[in-house]
Amino acid sequence: MSENHLLSKNSAPHSDVEEIKKRSNYLRGSLLETMEDRITASIPEDDNRLMKHHGSYMQDDRDLRGERQKQKLEPAYQFMLRVRAAGGVVTPAQWLMMDSVAQKYANGTIRLTTRQSFQLHGVLKWDMKKTIREVNDAMLSTLAACGDVNRNVMCNPNPYQSDVHGEVYELAGKISSHLDPKSRAYYEIWLDEEKVADSRDFDREQEPIYGPVYLPRKFKIGIAVPPSNDVDVFSQDLGFIAIVENGRLAGFNVSVGGGMGMTHGDPKTYPQVGQVIGFITPDQIIDVAEKTVTIQRDYGDRSVRKHARFKYTIDDRGIDWFIGELTERLSWKLQPARPFHFDHNGDRYGWVKGSDGKWHLTLFIQNGRVKDEEGYQLMTGLREIAKVHGGDFRLTPNQNLIIAGVKSQQKKKIEELVQKYGLTDGAHLTALVRNSMACVALPTCGLAMAESERYMPELLNKITPILEENGLSETDIVIRMTGCPNGCARPALAEIAFIGKAPGRYNMYLGGGFAGDRLNKMYKENIGEAEILDSLRQLLAHYAKERNAGEHFGDFAIRAGYVKEVRSGQEFHA
Repeated sequence: MSENHLLSKNSAPHSDVEEIKKRSNYLRGSLLETMEDRITASIPEDDNRLMKHHGSYMQDDRDLRGERQKQKLEPAYQFMLRVRAAGGVVTPAQWLMMDSVAQKYANGTIRLTTRQSFQLHGVLKWDMKKTIREVNDAMLSTLAACGDVNRNVMCNPNPYQSDVHGEVYELAGKISSHLDPKSRAYYEIWLDEEKVADSRDFDREQEPIYGPVYLPRKFKIGIAVPPSNDVDVFSQDLGFIAIVENGRLAGFNVSVGGGMGMTHGDPKTYPQVGQVIGFITPDQIIDVAEKTVTIQRDYGDRSVRKHARFKYTIDDRGIDWFIGELTERLSWKLQPARPFHFDHNGDRYGWVKGSDGKWHLTLFIQNGRVKDEEGYQLMTGLREIAKVHGGDFRLTPNQNLIIAGVKSQQKKKIEELVQKYGLTDGAHLTALVRNSMACVALPTCGLAMAESERYMPELLNKITPILEENGLSETDIVIRMTGCPNGCARPALAEIAFIGKAPGRYNMYLGGGFAGDRLNKMYKENIGEAEILDSLRQLLAHYAKERNAGEHFGDFAIRAGYVKEVRSGQEFHA
């Protein structure tokens, strides 16, 4: 794939990031030399852009900025490191490795992400190489966990639902491996692989799928197994919906063009839900994934990064254009989409016996943060479970954790450890809390405009009395919060969402689909906690009094006229 071919479909001047990638010699840049420079804890911005493709980017502790400025010190630079696990499945040994590197090199905590990956925060520049080496020694990787490539491939993590899960998980891994960058830069810089001769001129051998400048923006793929839409398949650039017929995996419906990010005040940016375009058989899934990625590679906007996601490529040209382009590249047509139905997009907590006779325990991990607190030794408890567990750990798309594949004779021992360390399936919490998610936001995320992870539990505690007053403590309502509009916790699909606008101020959204199939819409703009609570007091009382049997809150908010229904992102700001 020649650079000229890419430029021919993107004739406008390219953004500075495109130029950085083009000059990088397949993601190498000057990273090797930069990471060995011990004069500063930071790295140049060009290298930081490339660093994302290696699974990390530089941050600083914003809580310390003012004090360090007074002391005339550089900001407290550190790195977020993201570790991929296709489908979110890791062994107990891999869990123990993550625990170990978190203690040795990071801030002593692990974060489970909404893409079924791990995040470490607070890794210092001089510890990055050691951390990445230990991750790879445990057969995990940080490669392509960020950057303008395909990200971690998500899939339904619940092995108890059906035997189909094993097939779906295997396919998720194959797609992920197939779409990994082929450049050896990662292995040269972090794992000391001997550098080969500069091969800039051999594009096909270097990156047969991505080409020399990779994708215009990140690309996300997820596989859902109905009736659970826990991966929020319609938020993905490319989604696959498993179709099970007579107990067997017949194939997948294909959904394209989803995406959550937007920019405040820019109506040309918006979240979007994917559109189902047809059905494929399991043996066709990798071909469809590759060809879809190459269409975005060739036609995605390389001039304006805010307009570079796959959803805009499709919306600008139309879904029929995309289907035609895909068909031409595949040399065969997708079959008509087959019937499916989603009931929910949340997790189901507690012990469940699977189809294989083994037990699976879903634990509630608030906002995905694994750490020890007084009376709740979550990190220690999971460490002790990993030492004796014979199955695996499964990270859910809702930032929770499944202790999976527990044999009956081992179940008692696992339960004893759960009780000893105060781990929880969330049974004592409100259903609203169990259906909540928040992004990291402050103090480490440089994009955050407001608190999210640190504030969400406090806000939920203040909402709890309102739920109790209205008899809604056990009513499932999906609620999400982010510190900015980039959408890391998929807030645009929530029934109630808060997106940070400024410190202590949020835009409030209502009306998302309970099963993750409809966008929400802004209800109030730039409000603080007092107005949030006043609004929820009115809304929840109205819902409790006048909801129909089985009616979800998002549906009620639309029926009651609080917001209009939004089925397409192009209606999001209307």
